[in-house]
Amino acid sequence: MQEYVIIVAGGTGSRMKSDIPKQFIPVNGVPVLMHTLSAFRSYSKDLSIILVLPENQFAYWKTLCVQQFFDEPYLLVAGGATRFESVKNGLRTIESQEALVAVHDGVRPVISREIIARAFSTAALHGTSVVSVPLKDSIRWVKESGENSTLDRSSVRLIQTPQTFRLDWMKHAFDQPFQEHFTDCASVLESAGYPIRLIEGSYRNIKITTSEDLALAETYLKQI
Repeated sequence: MQEYVIIVAGGTGSRMKSDIPKQFIPVNGVPVLMHTLSAFRSYSKDLSIILVLPENQFAYWKTLCVQQFFDEPYLLVAGGATRFESVKNGLRTIESQEALVAVHDGVRPVISREIIARAFSTAALHGTSVVSVPLKDSIRWVKESGENSTLDRSSVRLIQTPQTFRLDWMKHAFDQPFQEHFTDCASVLESAGYPIRLIEGSYRNIKITTSEDLALAETYLKQI
């Protein structure tokens, strides 16, 4: 079955106090987004990669590709106002009738071939596959009143990407109207009635949001 990945990158870098969108910030001399695309290409030369970026970032990205001699094959698609719309735009480009589609954050460059492979194989068996890790810290539930109580961290997971699904399930789920609680693809599929299968991820599979994340990514990528 054909495999696709939609890599979504629409960050601004505001939390890093950077003028450069975080997906373009260099890590070990290479923009974050190029590390991410290369990780998926290393998984399979036959994987179809769809890169979704804000249209006003196309020119800058293409300039970076020329400067870095980056020639990995991919399809470039304009993003929407929300992550939901951006993924939907990526889905519209897929003409296959049967396929598996992973969706991955462009600023998660430290993703292993093993996790990517497990995500696709699990989705092939069960229709959905969402990467997650257990919590390390204690957590508390805080009410609007300010009252708070402890929660059992063993029953909670931190959700990562890739999130991988059957194409027909995705297209059906993304036909529904956008809702505010659609923070990731899993919430969209769940809202459409599909079960979500969790698989084990990695604490190294960080989403680069802050300067501290950037420092960690630099260290992890040097070890690959």
